[in-house]
Amino acid sequence: MIVIKTRTELEKMRRSGMLVHEILKALGEMAKEGVSTWDLEVAAVKMMQDSGAKPAFKGYYVPAAGERFKYVLCTSVNEEIVHGMPNPKRILKSGDIVSIDTGVSLDGYFGDSAITVGIGELSSQAKKLLQVTRESLELAIDKVREGNRLFDICGTVEEHVVSNGFSIVREYVGHGIGTQLHEEPQVPNYVDKRNENPRLREGMVLAIEPMVNAGRPEAKVLRDKWTAVAKDGSYSAHFEHCVAVTKNGPWVLTRP
Repeated sequence: MIVIKTRTELEKMRRSGMLVHEILKALGEMAKEGVSTWDLEVAAVKMMQDSGAKPAFKGYYVPAAGERFKYVLCTSVNEEIVHGMPNPKRILKSGDIVSIDTGVSLDGYFGDSAITVGIGELSSQAKKLLQVTRESLELAIDKVREGNRLFDICGTVEEHVVSNGFSIVREYVGHGIGTQLHEEPQVPNYVDKRNENPRLREGMVLAIEPMVNAGRPEAKVLRDKWTAVAKDGSYSAHFEHCVAVTKNGPWVLTRP
């Protein structure tokens, strides 16, 4: 069931979303050559504690992994798509890209967002991958309007990514969000006609998160049971925003 949010609820989600924005902004500036993904985790933990927020990811149970996630961030480097785990030994170096994905809960309402940051000098392909993935999210956000349908969002991401020579990860999708981190509907980054195609209504909130591989779309999960990687070893980028449907158009809850 898709949960419709009131204006008061959206304002609460906005508070969570803006905290996530501030955390990611700080981590994006911190992510430099020589910094470890664990350094990013430590900084995020402190910001959440200082704000009185609960981490959305830490303690989250995933049946496929058979355990709860242990960190407040997912830090996915290079060929890692999502759910990479912070590690003191994972030192960022020039040419890397790192997806930083996090969420919080404030007053019972969730915010969730992700950025991918380039470290030092990137290859031309890596630069284009980040640009196209970011653009696909912005184009999708513009489709979050009353009367449109879910597939308008999904198809917009797919068309932009594929037309630029990259591929959509199909195993992982966006989602509704509210008092739960993951709510209905699922938001694939491609048109999946096996899914329902609901019309967008005022008060719906969608976490839209293109996950784009430079090479082929296939993914696999490593033996740690969490980290999803591009099967062909190509770089993967990930950006995410939470977007509310309003009478005045899309309202991105996770940025100013």
